[in-house]
Amino acid sequence: MNKKFMKYVLSALLFAVVLTGCSAKNDAEKPLVLQFVPTNNDGSMQAKAKPFAEYLSEKLGREVQVTLATDYSTIVEAMASGKVDIGIMPPAAYLQAREKGAATAILTSQLGAFNPETGLPEADKLTGTFKAEILVRKDSGLNTLQDLVGKKIVTLQPNSASGYIYPVAEMRMAGIDPVTETTLTIVNDIPSEITAVLNGQQDAAFVFQGARVVFGGKFEGHNLMDELKVLHLSDGDIPNDAIAVKPGTDEALIKQIKEVFLNMSKDEAGLEAMSMWSHKGYVEADEKNYDTIDTYAKKAAE
Repeated sequence: MNKKFMKYVLSALLFAVVLTGCSAKNDAEKPLVLQFVPTNNDGSMQAKAKPFAEYLSEKLGREVQVTLATDYSTIVEAMASGKVDIGIMPPAAYLQAREKGAATAILTSQLGAFNPETGLPEADKLTGTFKAEILVRKDSGLNTLQDLVGKKIVTLQPNSASGYIYPVAEMRMAGIDPVTETTLTIVNDIPSEITAVLNGQQDAAFVFQGARVVFGGKFEGHNLMDELKVLHLSDGDIPNDAIAVKPGTDEALIKQIKEVFLNMSKDEAGLEAMSMWSHKGYVEADEKNYDTIDTYAKKAAE
């Protein structure tokens, strides 16, 4: 091999190393984009997005931008297109993203447990799953799933586990086709569902377990625990929200993200951020916990 050719090869290799280093540096300098689905549309979660972004930026040592998805489908598509690096994803939305090869769960949120009999929080008890509730007015005279035949039901989007999939699937299991035997109306958030039942526009609402407690403070002049009752609590358990990253995320960055979320409950700003989703903590994700949603989704779609 002549010296001229050897010099050319060495120069090319050096150039490739420089390019690789620049690429890694550029990736590290790019803002990370985190997206989540708001649980209500009153503007309160939008207001918290900026301080949450500042909190994450400080903890990760790089700029983080926090955006809000308009619905469950939006966050799935954002992950699939690579526009979002980190998603705080409702379980059914995560399942969709996983099926597209667009997201990998690294953590699962922990929620405060609710007593299935009283509907009230159980002190100092955390859980990795929750259930769906069908809420009706206490004075409605509705007591069983069969009583919902011919009634008006308000739901969330069809890819919401507690707001659609689990209640619809379990009504089908009970021999009721809610699509043809009831009137379903879709809204974008749980406060809108509750409002519709309180004012008599709708007979029932599909919500997550504990919704009366979580949103009780938003209904001045109403006591949701006194005015609404749980007609049906789902038999099936729903895994909590996933903290997911897009495919190809650097392992060192994943480790950093995990550390930030796992330690979030240890400072005031972290606790404030977690309160947006009623999260109490985080644990390592177990993919098989999300598999049950697929079974229910197929039943709901029959």
